[in-house]
Amino acid sequence: MLLEFIATAALSLNQWPQFRGPKADGHVTAKNVPAEWSDTKNVAWKVPLPGLGWSSPVLGDGKIYLTTAVKQGNGLSLRAMALDSTTGKPVWDREIRAVEKAPSIHVKNSHASPTPILHDNSVFVHFGTLGTARLSAKDGSIEWLCNELVYPPLHGSGGSPVLHDGKLVIVCDGSKEPFVAALDAATGKVAWKTLRSVAAKISHSFVTPTVAVVDGQAQVMAPGPDHFAAYDLATGKELWKVLAPGWSVVPQPTISHGLVIYNHDYDNPELIAVKLGGKGDVTDSHIAWRLKKGAPSTPSPLLVGDELYFISDKGIASCVDVKTGERHWMERIDGNYSASPLLVNGNILFLNEDGGASWVKPGKSFQIVGKNKVPGRTLASPAFEDTTMYLRTDEHLYKFAAK
Repeated sequence: MLLEFIATAALSLNQWPQFRGPKADGHVTAKNVPAEWSDTKNVAWKVPLPGLGWSSPVLGDGKIYLTTAVKQGNGLSLRAMALDSTTGKPVWDREIRAVEKAPSIHVKNSHASPTPILHDNSVFVHFGTLGTARLSAKDGSIEWLCNELVYPPLHGSGGSPVLHDGKLVIVCDGSKEPFVAALDAATGKVAWKTLRSVAAKISHSFVTPTVAVVDGQAQVMAPGPDHFAAYDLATGKELWKVLAPGWSVVPQPTISHGLVIYNHDYDNPELIAVKLGGKGDVTDSHIAWRLKKGAPSTPSPLLVGDELYFISDKGIASCVDVKTGERHWMERIDGNYSASPLLVNGNILFLNEDGGASWVKPGKSFQIVGKNKVPGRTLASPAFEDTTMYLRTDEHLYKFAAK
């Protein structure tokens, strides 16, 4: 079986174009990123950010791109902005949409949680059911705006879009009639929209999908309410599925060794590894392993070689064999977690929700090799370029660079 994980971005050390980096796998190609930082140490600059957003920064061509939601009375101004990566000064700030009454969201969420995508001199921004847009990376001018992916959200929106073969894929699992859709990246028109095939008791989720090529066919891997489904990227046709009860799915699926590994439930998280290449309902035939203890509800797992690293929302970190699910270690790390772990300078960065970070050495034994701390809430995963890290808090954006 031919299997290829899909990444849409350039591999430049000065490019971080989407959620979890150039290959959307949490691997940082930038070198000599500072391993020690604080509110005062290795700070190149620190700038206040308007409003609130938990989207990760993306960057390229000397700019950092962010989304945010700024309060305006009882409503919101949904915005995208670009900062100069050298100085932190604004380059442009664009309102995408004004909302008269802000919809309710989960206490851990924001109205600007999906991470943008930087591609081909454009920035794609997504605000869930409140709209999706393509902007000029140069000046923020709106190239198209799509308001057709309407669904009733519960707790807001969280999943980021993915881009491949000219299609922007978005999971729209609201409180009723959940669906997966693809927009034409050039025009913003809906290329396809596929309703979920399983009638779940609770139907909302917040997942970022993954795209992989299996036997020459690009497939969208999209966990959802009470099932996991793979869709043909070209047509939106459901190709196969696994039935497993669960809801409010968040982590992005991982592709490795002919498997897709995903979480199927928020309240009772469990990682499931499924062999790729099936057709129809493969629940009884293609599940390779399942693991409950320490499974994450929010952070996406990180694959390093044959080892899969993940952390539960309450701070239980684990390392397992990706092929078998056999556990090598499970240890508690301080704090609660939403940001996804990243491989940086050969070590794993676990960032908790209160500005605390732990560096763990990869391997079959557990070893913490460093800790850092900044003030503020930290639910967004950081972004990187050569020798530099950008960290978003609830109030500021930091640029850390070794001096």
